[in-house]
Amino acid sequence: MTATPTQSPTQTAWHLEPSDTFARRHIGPSDADIREMLATLGYGTLDELTDATLPRSIRIDGDMGVGSAMTETQCLAYMKAIASKNKVMRSFIGMGYHGSITPGVIARNILENPGWYTQYTPYQAEISQGRLEAILNFQTMVCDLTALPLANASLLDEATAAAEAMAMAQSIAKGNRTKFLVADDCHPQTIAVVKGRAEARGWEIVVAKTESMMPDDSVFGVLVQYPTTDGHVKDYTSLVSATHTCGGVVIAAADILALALLKPPGEWGADIAVGSTQRFGVPMGFGGPHAAYLACRSEYSRKMPGRLVGVSKDASGNPALRLAVQTREQHIRRDKATSNICTAQVLLAIMASMYAVYHGPDGLRRIAQRVQGWTCVLAAALRGMGLLIDGGEDAVCFDTLRVRLDGAKAERLHKSSVQAGINLRHYPDGSVGVTLDETTTAEDVQVVIDAFASVAGGTQAVSVKQAIDQADASLPEAFARTSAYLTHEVFHRYHAEHEMLRYIKRLESRDSSLCNSMIPLGSCTMKLNATSEMVPVTWPGFADIHPFAPADQTRGYAELFAELERLLAGITHLPGVSLQPNAGSSGEYAGLLVIRAYHHARGDVQRDVCLIPVSAHGTNPASAVMAGFRVVAVECDEQGNIDLDDLKAKAQQHAGQLGALMLTYPSTHGVFEEGVIDVCKLIHAHGGQVYMDGANMNAQVGLTAPGRIGADVCHLNLHKTFCIPHGGGGPGMGPICVAKHLQKFLPGHPVVAPDVATPDSIKPVSAAPYGSPMILPISYAYIKMMGDAGLRKATQVAILNANYMANQLKDQYAVLFRGRHDRVAHEFILDCRSFEKSAGIRVEDMAKRLMDYGFHAPTMSWPEPGTLMIEPTESESRAELDRLCEAMTCIRREIVDIEQARSDREDNALKHAPHTTQMVSGDEWNHPYTRESAAFPVASLRTFKFWPAVARIDNAYGDRHLVCTCPSVESLAT
Repeated sequence: MTATPTQSPTQTAWHLEPSDTFARRHIGPSDADIREMLATLGYGTLDELTDATLPRSIRIDGDMGVGSAMTETQCLAYMKAIASKNKVMRSFIGMGYHGSITPGVIARNILENPGWYTQYTPYQAEISQGRLEAILNFQTMVCDLTALPLANASLLDEATAAAEAMAMAQSIAKGNRTKFLVADDCHPQTIAVVKGRAEARGWEIVVAKTESMMPDDSVFGVLVQYPTTDGHVKDYTSLVSATHTCGGVVIAAADILALALLKPPGEWGADIAVGSTQRFGVPMGFGGPHAAYLACRSEYSRKMPGRLVGVSKDASGNPALRLAVQTREQHIRRDKATSNICTAQVLLAIMASMYAVYHGPDGLRRIAQRVQGWTCVLAAALRGMGLLIDGGEDAVCFDTLRVRLDGAKAERLHKSSVQAGINLRHYPDGSVGVTLDETTTAEDVQVVIDAFASVAGGTQAVSVKQAIDQADASLPEAFARTSAYLTHEVFHRYHAEHEMLRYIKRLESRDSSLCNSMIPLGSCTMKLNATSEMVPVTWPGFADIHPFAPADQTRGYAELFAELERLLAGITHLPGVSLQPNAGSSGEYAGLLVIRAYHHARGDVQRDVCLIPVSAHGTNPASAVMAGFRVVAVECDEQGNIDLDDLKAKAQQHAGQLGALMLTYPSTHGVFEEGVIDVCKLIHAHGGQVYMDGANMNAQVGLTAPGRIGADVCHLNLHKTFCIPHGGGGPGMGPICVAKHLQKFLPGHPVVAPDVATPDSIKPVSAAPYGSPMILPISYAYIKMMGDAGLRKATQVAILNANYMANQLKDQYAVLFRGRHDRVAHEFILDCRSFEKSAGIRVEDMAKRLMDYGFHAPTMSWPEPGTLMIEPTESESRAELDRLCEAMTCIRREIVDIEQARSDREDNALKHAPHTTQMVSGDEWNHPYTRESAAFPVASLRTFKFWPAVARIDNAYGDRHLVCTCPSVESLAT
């Protein structure tokens, strides 16, 4: 092609570029904006800024092995091809994972809606009332179904919930008890995760039949499955009595749907109940993400892990919701925290709660009765063909049957069932399990019957109609539920789709998300969750696969995992990768267990000291304790860096016991520390390993790497750097990358071993072999659409945006920590400590006032009290950065007005923020400042404004009057 007179060859080539390249959509500032922003800092190029900000010693040269970027269309076609390599079969495997029907109104308006999935954890409650209400519904649902008075806002999966409950039980039981009994008919993945958690803490796990358990005063708790993994509904009354007599705690891992029909754990004496809510409208997704639950007795509220939503009131006296008691537990209690869990699976918990709202108690009962009814029909058919069902004629079951077959018949059944398009559970002894679910049809049951008939010794298959006539679906009185559940109005009002749609949208409108404005939370990386990244998540080829499906049916996932592991290894310069940890906290725990296993394999069992800077995220010390380490704190200097003298002294002091150092890079103070390589060398010289917290990886990708710096282990928050949305507090993923000498210790799994598993593998840290695979296509698509060059530029622009904002605000606020050449990394800390003395204004007042300007607040008072930490990410445009700078500048002027007595010290817009529509439109206005200045402090808000749903919330009142289920109308009136 020949260029026209008005086109240069370069311009012609540019016009041949595809229209759907991705990096320019992901990165907020245009190239022109980037040049102008760089000029304000005194630089001509992004490379110049990078050279000035990062120490030369840690820089990497060359590409990361990602390759050229795909366009959005190319990537979606590629992902479709991968998904097509997974075979979607009818799953009857069970083991805690079930086919379910996601109501369309929930799928489209929550799971696939950025108004829900781009929200952050609801720490700023006044602009989070929608999801807080949905989570409160979840807690109420769990409390009602388990018949226990207190439930948390979700946990990561059933197996880890059981492990959390075990740790909770150990802290509850009196005396120095170290023995925990586990029923042998719990799900195998649960037993394995519990064993791993106990091993690190020095607790003894005894796996036994419940009939033979004899608790004594050495036992702190007992875990049972209800119904069991092979389908039996057991009477645990005697075991409960014996456990309580010796002072132990009873934990029931209970099927949430079964509790619509079965006597709930709280009524037969369980102290804690855990389980999964996956079958409440959430896809299997090859293992996750799914919301687990934990419910307990009220007196254990301070022992409960995770988050808890409670009812309080706002400044106007109206009911308002917020996170209760443990909101910042890890930051406050650190190594004494009950758990390292920060947030969990909020988006999935919301889906499950909406499923309960949509169906109501009668709908849930009908679904449960249908599942149990088909199970009884199948049992009648199999018995009619002469097959032996475990437990005999008198066995009580809900959804699962275990059929006794010899090895040859089981093998023939496996082949015939696969040919029929169904997957059954195959036990090592040759018996076969069948689990039915909400999606089961008469045709499905007939296919299962026919498959068994093929191995039933020539017996003719019984028809479904015949089996229905023979089946008895009644439950014995001892096991049947008689108590009411889901009695609150919310579970009775929204059963018509129009009503449900409007309820979902009403709650969505009460929440701030990335749809409204940037969320500048430091250390949280609230970047774009692009639509093209999200689209594949709900494709059947990714969503409808059981985690224990045969390997020849999951080749697409295997390809995705292998390629994603390769990409993450290239990005981190650490060759071993495990995708199993399904949260950042889980990644921390897994990485430290790998280090522990390494030391133990070398005979260095005494290496149990973990050095952690005092500035570290609170999950670090909590994770270290969970992994069996003793925490020793390392001081920081006045610049926020690790105090090298203190580090050297403590490394020397504990040289014989030094197991690890946990560090974050760039530091939690937003600075690239110059001596980080020397820090790593120091730890290695004293026999320890270096664990790098990947919270700030968004400032590393393409410029440096954990392996280049000297780390042995790093966890990655895929929900930060690699674009999995935060979902209002989950899901997340926290895969770990490790050096070559640690690869053989990466987590295994008792059911389906990941490719990285070896005989030396640590026990699993998640219920599913690959954590939460359904959301891994998001990160994979992001990396492939950015390519090497796009990823590197994204990191550079993240650093540029932070430095641009810091520079814009420098005349109004002191930036507390800076690195070389007066630069910050990808985030920065504003010093607001003097305002309380000069004007009576705390950072909380500033955070609430930002809501009036339409913004979610930056991170408050962490890692330093009295500060605000801002992380703009690369996805925010210059216009949005300027808008936040304008708001922060205006707030500083408002503080100056107080300092200079132009505004009242107590009655001012900051102290009374946020201002709701009811406040500014009410008949009374008794403040010296105007309604306009309260509601519209800058002119742009008149075009669009996100209004807080409630006024400032009284947190202390809520903790004093702890209510964590939906309040009745009568209680609200009092």
